[in-house]
Amino acid sequence: MQLNSSLENILTPTAIALGNFDGIHRGHLEVIRPVLDWDADISKTVVTFDPHPQQYFTGQQRQLITTYQERAAILAELGIQQIILLPFDRELVKLSPQEFVERILVDRLQAKFISVGEDFRFGNQRAGTATDLVTLAAAAGIPTRIAPLETDGDRRISSSRIRATLLSADLTLTKELLGRHYSIGGMVVSGQQIGRSIGFPTANLNYPPEKFLPRQGVYCVRVDTPAATQLPGVMNIGKRPTVAGLNTTVEVHLLDWEGDLYDRPLTVYLHHFLRSEQKFTDLAALTNQIQADCHQARVFFEPDNFS
Repeated sequence: MQLNSSLENILTPTAIALGNFDGIHRGHLEVIRPVLDWDADISKTVVTFDPHPQQYFTGQQRQLITTYQERAAILAELGIQQIILLPFDRELVKLSPQEFVERILVDRLQAKFISVGEDFRFGNQRAGTATDLVTLAAAAGIPTRIAPLETDGDRRISSSRIRATLLSADLTLTKELLGRHYSIGGMVVSGQQIGRSIGFPTANLNYPPEKFLPRQGVYCVRVDTPAATQLPGVMNIGKRPTVAGLNTTVEVHLLDWEGDLYDRPLTVYLHHFLRSEQKFTDLAALTNQIQADCHQARVFFEPDNFS
């Protein structure tokens, strides 16, 4: 898998899925699948924008459901050969829809097939629609497919809706909309060692600053580690008010497991929300609650419940 932040050294010609793809949810997969089914001699490519257009126009950091590195891993598993991050800058913003097609899709990417979602917009002031893209691309001999909006019941599947489910800790619906468990990845770094001092050592996860975090609280999780997979655990996302914490941390305790995870990557999959973060009177009360959390997690991950 190639992850290119410019139009240099890319694989061409291309079959392109074009969009923002934050989340790579079930709706996004409907845009991507036609590219995977295209001619085997064409480079199967996802083209997206960096930074996210909303971040460019607001100047505020956009929290991402899937970081670009996470997208690369998911898309590689699907069979995509390269991701191209188009720099979303003043030069790109100024292009008319026709200029975008001619300069970017035709000249630089040598597109032979394009797939977009029904709500795709492009060009200066978002003037171009998906239908406009079909017309402009056809003039260059490029077939284009418009994927209809994917729904769950009578509601559209969207990145903003997934954010809402994560903030309410509705992980069942999150999984249904994404098509997979939500995950947080990062390197394990040294913390304050408070968990170890009370008998519950935790891995302090240095997650990417642009990563969207769900509701603060305690979760049942499954953890992929370099040494093993599918280890059950308990994760806390929050500021640790009992020990006067100031910054938001992501800490994971692996159930019935011992070992050194420092400076190693972990991926944590969120399965079930246990409770909101709270402040306890002392470390003894916190210890009792963690024991209860671990017991609930063991029950949750019993063979009949695990999924």
